[in-house]
Amino acid sequence: MRCLFITGSTGFLGGAVICKVLQSSYKWDRILLLVRGETPAAALARLRNNLDSFELAPELKNKITEEDLILGDLKTPELFLDDPRLELVTHVINCAAVASFSNNPLIKPVNVDGTFALAKKMASVPNMQRFLQVGTAMSCGPEKGMVVPENYKPKGKVHHFVKYTASKAEIEAKIRKELPNLPFVAARPSIVVGHTKLGCKPSGSIFWVFRMALLLRQFTCSLQDKIDVIPVDYCADALVTMIEKETLPYDFYHISAGTDASTSFAEIDQAIAKAQGIPAVGDDYKQVSFEEIAERAHEFSTLFGHCNKRLMLKAIRLYGEFAALNVLFENYRLHELGLPLPPKFSEYAGVCVATSKDIPVPKQMMVDFK
Repeated sequence: MRCLFITGSTGFLGGAVICKVLQSSYKWDRILLLVRGETPAAALARLRNNLDSFELAPELKNKITEEDLILGDLKTPELFLDDPRLELVTHVINCAAVASFSNNPLIKPVNVDGTFALAKKMASVPNMQRFLQVGTAMSCGPEKGMVVPENYKPKGKVHHFVKYTASKAEIEAKIRKELPNLPFVAARPSIVVGHTKLGCKPSGSIFWVFRMALLLRQFTCSLQDKIDVIPVDYCADALVTMIEKETLPYDFYHISAGTDASTSFAEIDQAIAKAQGIPAVGDDYKQVSFEEIAERAHEFSTLFGHCNKRLMLKAIRLYGEFAALNVLFENYRLHELGLPLPPKFSEYAGVCVATSKDIPVPKQMMVDFK
C-alpha cells in the first residue's frame, strides 16, 4: 500500500502540490492531508477554497473528502500525531511552514519544533519510504555573486537575513543528526514567484518586490544582475516527481532556475513594462543603497498608495539584501530525474502583472509579512 501524506495543504506551494498529485497518472492507494479546521467540514471548505485559486477541475477537487483530512497543524502536533491513519503513511511531502519574512513568533515552534515532532513520528512508522522536506535554497547562506553547487557546504557560521531561512537550515540539520533512520530527502526551492498560467491568482508572494523596485526606479541590484526565480507549478512538478520516483540517488536537491533559466532584472523590467503597456525603466534605473531608498520614504504613499512606511522600509531592506547577493543555484540533480528547465520568469511575468493590476503593492506584500 502506498499512502501519501501532505502538509501545508492550504498554502501556496501545498495547494500547487495537491493539484499536481491529483492531475498525475501515478496512483496512490490513499492520500491524507493535514488541514486546520474546527470540524472536518470547515477544514474541507478551507482546502477547496485554496484549490479553487488554482482552478483545479471540480471532478479532481471533489476526490478529496472529509475522510482524507487529518485535522491539525504543526503548531500543536501533539493534537494529531496519535491519529491511527498516520501508521499507514509511506510517503510525506512536508510543505507546512510559517513562510514569513517578519519575526513571527511561530517560526521556530512550527518550522523547527513541530516539524521535528512530525519527522520523529514518521521515523517510527513501519513502512515509511520517503520524508520529503521542503526547505529553501537561501538557507545555505550563499556568498555574494556565487553559483551555489548542490554539494555546497558553507564555511563557518552562516549569516541569515531572516528567521525563516535560519529555521529551515536548523530543522534539516536536526533531522539528519537525530533521526538517522528516517528516509529523509531535502528539497530546497529558490525564489518561488507566481504561476505560469494563473500568475498571482493563487498568491502574490514576492512579486510585489519587482513592482515596488520598478515604481521606485531604483533598487540595491543592477539591471544586469540575475535572479533565480521559479514558478510554483514548476516547483510542485519537481516535488511530485521526487515523491513518485522509486529511488532517488541523492538526499538533497535544489529546485531552481540555475544558470540557464535565471532572469536578469533588465529582462524582468522589459516583460513587466510590456504587460503594462508602458516604456521599460531601462536607463532611468539606478542601483542604490538602502539608505538612499530610505531617504525617499516620504514618497511611498504617492508611489504605492496608503502604506505603513516603517513596514515598507523593513521589506525593502530585507529584499534588498537578498537581491544584492546576485546568487544562482545549480540544479543538475533535478535534471537527472528528467525534469526540464523551468520557464524564465520574464516569460510569465506578464501574467503576474495582469493578475495583480487591481491589488496595491502594500496589500500584496502582506502575504510575506504575516
